[in-house]
Amino acid sequence: MHIQDHIVTNIPSFKIGDSLAGVITFFEGTTHSHVAVTENDAYLGLLSENDLENFDKNEKVEQYRYELDTFFVRKETSWLDVLETFARNESNLVPIIDEKGRIDGYYDLTDIVSVFIDTPFFTEPGGIIVVAKGIKDYSFSEIAQIVESNNTKLIGGFITDSKNDVVQITIKIASSNLNDILQTFRRYNYNVLFGNSDDQFLEDLKERSDYLDKYLNV
Repeated sequence: MHIQDHIVTNIPSFKIGDSLAGVITFFEGTTHSHVAVTENDAYLGLLSENDLENFDKNEKVEQYRYELDTFFVRKETSWLDVLETFARNESNLVPIIDEKGRIDGYYDLTDIVSVFIDTPFFTEPGGIIVVAKGIKDYSFSEIAQIVESNNTKLIGGFITDSKNDVVQITIKIASSNLNDILQTFRRYNYNVLFGNSDDQFLEDLKERSDYLDKYLNV
């Protein structure tokens, strides 16, 4: 999966000595959550759109030096880690920094979500199962073994929730006949939360992703 094809290079950055007037104008004309700040051409951090009401156009960016967010990714960062960076920082824009500390471009959340939607997890036919088990008791190797012992393939899986030492795992398998697999999961003490052979769960995920796309483009 080559998310590098989605690097955006036409978003400006601001110098630490710039006036905040330009930053205010930028945020008023875009839906981006952050914009980068540089010092001596090196990445320094990010100003957040959430601070817009506190900006005084007569001040300089320097006034917010110690309030800058500092998250970023590299070109070689995996797409899952990029998604995690978006989520952890409640951002829809993430800067990409090169080995010399300069800004190479940005990832836009909408683009990365679209890459995720194009993975086999969404595009390949099959069935969706959601199971839960204690955080110390589950393993993806065991999950794969359960699926493959029923003569089918595991297309993909990821943790979709974790609370009170219990994880919730969503998996997709290359079969719509789920009964035997569900019974096997129960024998291995997994709590089956969802097992659907008509891809309705997958459609719900796509609808939520479509809603996210629309929201980000408002």
